[in-house]
Amino acid sequence: MRKRKEETDEPIPQNYKSPVYNVIAVPVEKVHANDYNPNKVAPPEMKLLELSIWEDGFTMPCVCYHDKEKDEYIIVDGFHRYTVLKKSKRIYEREKGMLPVVVIDKDLSNRIGSTIRHNRARGTHDVDLMSNIVSELDKAGMSDQWIMKNIGMERDELLRLKQISGLAELFANKDFTIPPPKPAYLPNPENPEESAVKTEVEK
Repeated sequence: MRKRKEETDEPIPQNYKSPVYNVIAVPVEKVHANDYNPNKVAPPEMKLLELSIWEDGFTMPCVCYHDKEKDEYIIVDGFHRYTVLKKSKRIYEREKGMLPVVVIDKDLSNRIGSTIRHNRARGTHDVDLMSNIVSELDKAGMSDQWIMKNIGMERDELLRLKQISGLAELFANKDFTIPPPKPAYLPNPENPEESAVKTEVEK
């Protein structure tokens, strides 16, 4: 039987437990956004999300990385649910300022991969931010194979995003201001040839 494309030969971990079985309540003041999320939500959808959380409560926890030294939780997925709790007074008061969170323990590159996988699985991501992320992962030494596997990209898409980020860097800090117009040409009245040209133009 042929394996499906998404299947791999990696061994199945023993006694694995998905993070969703360990939801904890975290004071929202301890939670912070990451600076690489390529997902954007328009204001109407944010209003709908606020209404959904008000009517149905939090049905999905936010995914975070716990920085033990600072005792901070960095958002991997769920930025907009986190934002709603911070900005909606009625939801903040009802939830007593606590955000439902599950924790994953991954380094930065793998957290970026996790964020993008979550976004792409929902079909939402921003091309400009994606190209910046690809550029940062490339600079961090991640191979094309790692990026394609962990972010779920085909080679053509990766190449296109690399070209976008490369062009952006190529033209960074360049002055593209339009030069001032050249002064109008005025024929020399003492030159008979130029006077003749002016006469023909004016006809």
